[in-house]
Amino acid sequence: MLKRLNRRGALRLTGLCWLALTLPALSQSVQLSGMLGSKALLVVDGGAPHSVAVGESHMGVKVVSMAGDQAVLEIDGKRQTLRVGESPVSVGSSGVGSGGRIVLSAGSGGHFLSQGTINGRVVQFMVDTGASLVTLSAADAELAGLNYRSGQPVRISTANGVAAGWRMKLRSVRLGEVELYEVDAIVSQQVMPYVLLGNSFLSRFQVKVENEQMTLERRY
Repeated sequence: MLKRLNRRGALRLTGLCWLALTLPALSQSVQLSGMLGSKALLVVDGGAPHSVAVGESHMGVKVVSMAGDQAVLEIDGKRQTLRVGESPVSVGSSGVGSGGRIVLSAGSGGHFLSQGTINGRVVQFMVDTGASLVTLSAADAELAGLNYRSGQPVRISTANGVAAGWRMKLRSVRLGEVELYEVDAIVSQQVMPYVLLGNSFLSRFQVKVENEQMTLERRY
């Protein structure tokens, strides 16, 4: 878990057995990136665009109909209309209610994972209430288009030694339909399988865990 800055400006990152984690059933991120004749170009889970005709499916996403720059998709038995170029829609094990309420279901390992976006780019989050800040690897930061080397240099202490890192603000962090702005984060050179959704995001919510569900009620 990511601890607070100590007097020497170092960060401690301990207690995460990343390689031992098993990936539970996750929500899907779906985006309509364009139209190709009579086919819709779908981007599922951040992959390459895939052309799908009406009545056909790709990775569990079915194209029901198309009109103009919109397509009606069926995902997990629910129909949703997407427009070309809109932000990805997350559908699956993570739910969002009205008024800034987010509900996450625990995976088989007891971890709360969900897809979301950083600056509009799809990432895989793991909720970590012990992490002071949202924490992501340099590889994820590059995929999100972050100029992280312009941030404040810090040193991160881990079980494998000390690694270089950079502290910065993320323009936006989105989980479901809730988007927060100017969120403090750390970018680490260490390889990480997930982006840690730490307290710089979570502190803006009232967090409740009950019956393997985590509920986030937005406070501000």
